[in-house]
Amino acid sequence: MDTMSDHVATVRCTTTVAVADARDTMREFLAALGPASVDPEAADTAVLVVSELVTNALRHGGGICTLRLTAHPGAIEVAVDDADPRPPRPRTPDLTGGTGGFGWHMVNDLALVTAVIRRPGGGKTVSALLAR
Repeated sequence: MDTMSDHVATVRCTTTVAVADARDTMREFLAALGPASVDPEAADTAVLVVSELVTNALRHGGGICTLRLTAHPGAIEVAVDDADPRPPRPRTPDLTGGTGGFGWHMVNDLALVTAVIRRPGGGKTVSALLAR
């Protein structure tokens, strides 16, 4: 797949501020592509997927993650590296206790395709390809 542009950002904290920074990074990345490059609904989807993947990486992957955003013709790739080699697992959503279980299902529903790749040095990369 041809790459049109690339951006890398590192998130190094375990607070909701890191997730907000990741969302802002996605918005800035999309803005740099130009307003005609990304459908507004696709932009909202991309911000939501970044929020979910970074939140899960911080919560389950050791508190440090790397967010990579890549623009391809017709798609945006979101990739998040973390230190935990275990893949995300679908859980039954908790409708009463607020313990989650919605994110991975939602990412898979919103993405054209998702992938989980174990990294040779440890950890994994979780990626989602999104329509633009």
